[in-house]
Amino acid sequence: MKKVGVLFLTLVVFMLGVNALAQNVGDKTVYAVTYYSNANYTGAPDAVLRIINDGQTSTSQKEGVPNGNSWAAIYVFDDSQELQECCSCYVSADGLLSEWVNTQLLANPLTGKVNHVGVIKVISSSGDDPTNNSLVPGLHGTMTHVQNATSSWAVTETPLADSNLVSAEQQALQQSCSFTITLGSGAGVCSCTPEDDDF
Repeated sequence: MKKVGVLFLTLVVFMLGVNALAQNVGDKTVYAVTYYSNANYTGAPDAVLRIINDGQTSTSQKEGVPNGNSWAAIYVFDDSQELQECCSCYVSADGLLSEWVNTQLLANPLTGKVNHVGVIKVISSSGDDPTNNSLVPGLHGTMTHVQNATSSWAVTETPLADSNLVSAEQQALQQSCSFTITLGSGAGVCSCTPEDDDF
């Protein structure tokens, strides 16, 4: 009988551990992160965040009927982990969005300070409100990084890191963006490039 009790207790502890792990596992298809570096330095090139819509949410429609559209909810942090700007940019199915770091993602910071390094987070959403995302898969991207190569500037490009979006992180980003928009009275909102003006 003791063996059955020990086995039952072990099983309960194991199930509690599995449940705790499951609660910390988020969706890796809707969330990506990257960094920016050497922004807003004289003579340095402007980095660019590029996002594509793979058309995953498209449905069968006749030509000319838009569907499968998504929005990239973008959150730009400085190196003190403070949200400086947020916005939600439209990306049509099979479309390309390009956002320049200096002129679009850091041109209107909440604090008014000039930012040089930080973090950019992107949530794939079916709606255009960065304070209330409706998660939908399908957005992927790359980021160019400006590197200081002693006497010149070098540019590299890497994929955004697919990341684990848990509900607490989603809520924190949305709430921080809401505060930024409210407190900024126009500051703290990044701008979006129309798709036809990408390059």
